[in-house]
Amino acid sequence: MRMSLLNYVKLTLSFAIFLPVLSVAAVTKTDAGSELETRSAKEIVALSDKQMRGESSYTVATMNIIRPDWTRSMSMKSWTKGQDLSLVLVTAPAKDKGSASLKRKKEMWNWIPSIERVIKIAPSMLSQSWMGSDFTNDDLINQSSIVVDYTHTLVKEEMVDGDNSYVIDAFSKEDAPVVWSKVRLWISTKSYLQRRVEFYDEADALINTMETFDVKQLGGRLIATRMTMVPAEKPGNKTEMITHEAQFDFELGDDFFSQQQMRALRD
Repeated sequence: MRMSLLNYVKLTLSFAIFLPVLSVAAVTKTDAGSELETRSAKEIVALSDKQMRGESSYTVATMNIIRPDWTRSMSMKSWTKGQDLSLVLVTAPAKDKGSASLKRKKEMWNWIPSIERVIKIAPSMLSQSWMGSDFTNDDLINQSSIVVDYTHTLVKEEMVDGDNSYVIDAFSKEDAPVVWSKVRLWISTKSYLQRRVEFYDEADALINTMETFDVKQLGGRLIATRMTMVPAEKPGNKTEMITHEAQFDFELGDDFFSQQQMRALRD
């Protein structure tokens, strides 16, 4: 994905309940060769997205924005449904409380309560920092884009934090409304969780690296409860996302993801 709402938190984190045969198909060679690898790589990325978010999700998290001479923390709640609907609400600190971000299909908005304005996020704004963090608007509220706006190629398998992982390169489709030209993902062969993600610009320069840690059961499924985003060329800068609570696969109407709800939400 090309990179900025984790100005809230590209977290997630947006998603092992899946057929193990897929892990075999992903590395099996046939006459189809690279075509099979590409098809299977897309399946792995889709399963990862599904494992991280489920059919619907609710999370409570803290985002810590870390700089060489200061640290700032924000609390937030987020909801997702499928690949097209997401809503993030900031609950603390007081000066940011009530700020919200909404995605409906390809359209995204920010609600800024201090000026009582809804601002539509244009494609040119996707790369902007979400709430001053190292996450972009694209990272936080457009997470499922990695499934639909990219082509995928299985590169190899590699260990990450003791977890054997598929290494998959995702390349943005022509005219796709995304920030990153290339995304390299390390996806666990067991849990399908994303353990590491590298984000590259159009010049194939590494811009940000995301890593996930502290995998545990929350809401009835395995999730990585701590995530870090580190910019490649800003020493000492890091944004950390810690998930405290999570629920998955509950009833949630599409009408919850509305501008009216975005304005009305409170903690």
